[in-house]
Amino acid sequence: MSELKTPHAGDDMAKDDDVVSLLMRQHGDIRNLFDEVEAATGEERRDAFHRLVRLLAVHETAEEEVVHPFARKGFPGGEQVVKDRLAEEKAAKETLSALDEMDTDDPKFMPQLLKLRKDVQEHARAEERYEFTHIRRSTDVTNLAAMAKAIKAAEAMAPTRPHPGVESGAKNMALGPVAALMDRTKDTVRKAMGKG
Repeated sequence: MSELKTPHAGDDMAKDDDVVSLLMRQHGDIRNLFDEVEAATGEERRDAFHRLVRLLAVHETAEEEVVHPFARKGFPGGEQVVKDRLAEEKAAKETLSALDEMDTDDPKFMPQLLKLRKDVQEHARAEERYEFTHIRRSTDVTNLAAMAKAIKAAEAMAPTRPHPGVESGAKNMALGPVAALMDRTKDTVRKAMGKG
């Protein structure tokens, strides 16, 4: 098995005292992991894909819990910006769930992965353009640092794979592994922000 692991923001020893810089770095990590999944085969592809799923789950959940609530109130037009991002995230989550149920060797896997990559990259560009720039202009360094801290806590504590049995079995089955992973990450983010 490969010794590679999902890149964590902070591995480059950056201080992570700015939520926008942290999220931008995660966008880069996500692009790199898509490259890894595409280039790998067999067990290495499965491993890279699981790391991609985890990073996407942590990233999107942190945005939903930390970034979007700020954006809704933090700048004019924020509500509509968040609404547009959530629609993009919903489409990406549906593709991700379908992929997560497939074997990475399945002939249908790569076309679906490429669709997901396109959706995720368009979503990331929209976030950077319509949300991140406004956040940086609309708050102070203390707030940017507090949001970054909550996201880092979620990243450190998020499960590497969903653990069935934590929720009810029926609920876990109905939600699927990606949704269960996102739920657990959401709980972690809320605890980190003192809302748990």
